Amino acid sequence: MLVDFWATWCGPCRMIAPIVEQIAQENDGKISVGKLDVDVNGQTAMKYGVMSIPTLILFKDGKPVERLVGMMPKERLMAKIKPHLN
Repeated sequence: MLVDFWATWCGPCRMIAPIVEQIAQENDGKISVGKLDVDVNGQTAMKYGVMSIPTLILFKDGKPVERLVGMMPKERLMAKIKPHLN
């Protein structure tokens, strides 16, 4: 599960959103993707130590295994995500 921690006012969040959507579509069946608005779900963001957005956290077996902070190209995101896909 890849969770995108974002907010409506965050420019870099809006820039990375289509990339995250592409990753979800291209890896359908291998990865689930969800979005969490930090303004609406502040407690959850705090629980996972999200201090800056966008932050993407990849969970495997319910545990965070990768944390990606800030805007980055799709290739860099996939390089971090791919080793965790089965």
